[in-house]
Amino acid sequence: MNKNYDLIIVGAGPSGVFTAYELIQLGMNKDKKILLIEQGKSVDKRYCPVEKAGKCVKCKPYCNITSGFSGAGAFSDGKLTLPNKDSDTIEVGGELDKYLGVEETKKLMFYTDDIYLKFGADPKLEGLEYIDEINKIAQRAKENGLTLANCPIRHLGTEKSHELYKKIQDYLLQNNIEILFETNVKDLVVENNVVKGVVISPSTSKDKDNLETLTASKVVLGIGRKGAEWLSKMCNKHNINNRAGVVDIGVRYELPDSVMTDINKYLYEGKFVGYLPPYRDKVRTFCQNPSGFVANEVYDNNLTLVNGHSYKNKKSTNTNLALLASHHFSDPFKEPIKYGINIAENANQLAKGNVLVQRLGDILNGKRTWEKDLENNSVVPTLKTAIAGDITFAIGYRTMVDILEFIKAMDKVVPGFAHPDNLLYAAEVKFYSNQIIIDNNFETNIKGLYSIGDGGGLTRGLIMASASGVQMARILKDKI
Repeated sequence: MNKNYDLIIVGAGPSGVFTAYELIQLGMNKDKKILLIEQGKSVDKRYCPVEKAGKCVKCKPYCNITSGFSGAGAFSDGKLTLPNKDSDTIEVGGELDKYLGVEETKKLMFYTDDIYLKFGADPKLEGLEYIDEINKIAQRAKENGLTLANCPIRHLGTEKSHELYKKIQDYLLQNNIEILFETNVKDLVVENNVVKGVVISPSTSKDKDNLETLTASKVVLGIGRKGAEWLSKMCNKHNINNRAGVVDIGVRYELPDSVMTDINKYLYEGKFVGYLPPYRDKVRTFCQNPSGFVANEVYDNNLTLVNGHSYKNKKSTNTNLALLASHHFSDPFKEPIKYGINIAENANQLAKGNVLVQRLGDILNGKRTWEKDLENNSVVPTLKTAIAGDITFAIGYRTMVDILEFIKAMDKVVPGFAHPDNLLYAAEVKFYSNQIIIDNNFETNIKGLYSIGDGGGLTRGLIMASASGVQMARILKDKI
């Protein structure tokens, strides 16, 4: 391994991976030393043992769902949400358009989508065929205080994502991109407000002296949500300019496919947003998985959260999706990540380190759910390790009211959405670092240090995170 590089990319999620990919297209791999560092495993070594073990075994040193080449989002269900060609806005996915403009962002996202197709993504796009039916759903949503963001979706599928990203991983390695797997970036090296490199150690090492410094004049932070807490620490230590960000807190909601038939058929994923009384917080659906499976994922310190998968070939009879309330904190409290962690820890304590599950009807009737209640429930949980209980002990009143009011509104759009047998799993938390302040070249106030992807608050989702990496490479072309 070299000690000195022209560029170090921290994080092998979509943003970091596509930075490296586009640098190859620009010919920068021929005479520049480029290093990609990932705390998790290569994509071919990532697998979750829960199916064989029957329970989450808390993989060490990192959960294979949240860490490793291709990142957490790609390992869950692998959906690419593309922009609507007829819209004059970018409705979901982050804030890339604030830096590039809407039309340039669209071009970049479609260019990135073509890369996914090149490596084997399903050519079928959901959400384009049933326009009249979709418009009727959108109208019902509007009448009930909700907005439907109609965006084409390309579904990779959990297992197919592995195959696709393995091809990309091999392509990078074959084209002179060096990748360090199972390696932690313990610190950034910053001198006189200029980045000089990074300090690394093996992910499996507990030896504080087992550190190594790598130098580079340019460092890109392609941190996903998994690394948001680390990124906040780096901001505090090295005075990287940032502003208080948002934390999304909520539940994974599971209901029968039969209720979601129209949404699944016409849209595949319905992206609904509401600002309902009494609090008018933003509440949205996210990561819908038709015929999918609820899953857990483990973060640092064995913090267990809930998520969802959707396979191409393996099917259940339930649909699951996230219901998330966005919260923004200001004076005197400005630590949204800590707040989200506290919610998740409360849920974990109530479930002995697992995920909590509760019937909607029990929540509305003010009672906890017991295992015997689930045995007779028409909606059978797909996450078998979830513990029946009372999620209202863990999730705050305001967030809980936000979610319940949203469910009631959705029931008028999709009859059966508020059936008492539907299940809520807690907690689902989407961590974003305090948003990193960057210029139009994605550079922070630390010279030579750049921030892209989800963790720093620029993007939210696979396709825009990937697109931010493509743009990062184009910016770096004449800088390294």
